[in-house]
Amino acid sequence: MLSYDFLIRYVILLVGSTILLRGVYFRVSPNRDAVFSFFLFVNGVFFVTYLLSGIELSMGFAFGLFAVFAMLRYRTEPITIREMTYLFVSIGVSLMCAVAKLEYWEMAALLALVIVLASVGETRLLAPRIVEKKITYDKVELIKPERYDDLVQDLRSRTGFDIIKIEVGMIDYLDDSALLTVFCREKR
Repeated sequence: MLSYDFLIRYVILLVGSTILLRGVYFRVSPNRDAVFSFFLFVNGVFFVTYLLSGIELSMGFAFGLFAVFAMLRYRTEPITIREMTYLFVSIGVSLMCAVAKLEYWEMAALLALVIVLASVGETRLLAPRIVEKKITYDKVELIKPERYDDLVQDLRSRTGFDIIKIEVGMIDYLDDSALLTVFCREKR
């Protein structure tokens, strides 16, 4: 098991996954539990897949096995789309490092490309950060479509949010309130 091939692949995986999880993911979403979980997933997937690579299994079978395992483990606790994406990328990177028939420099280059893509994806270059806020609003007369501009101005002055869009949800005329979903730019 401790062959030269195993050690090189594992070092490439450790360096790449540490940069991806600690340098990219943790910088934006400082969730220590998720980073720990993803890191252990990376290692577990790599070890099991590398050990099973001598057995006649297809890459699809190995990926499916770990994807199902990941979904079963995380289905009880809701995780964000970002966390699900990083979990998927972590599993994919582990599988690539464990069984891909690539030269070491090609493996390292692909891992670097994934890290660069994740870094760019986490910046505002790709898309501005939009935050969704649920607000119980007390001025029901402003929720009419023809008063939309007044609604935006009132909410901006009361909350200080840089509002992009407002969606009107449930309206309660007995309490004279409405549930609004407000989309605003995240402040730095």
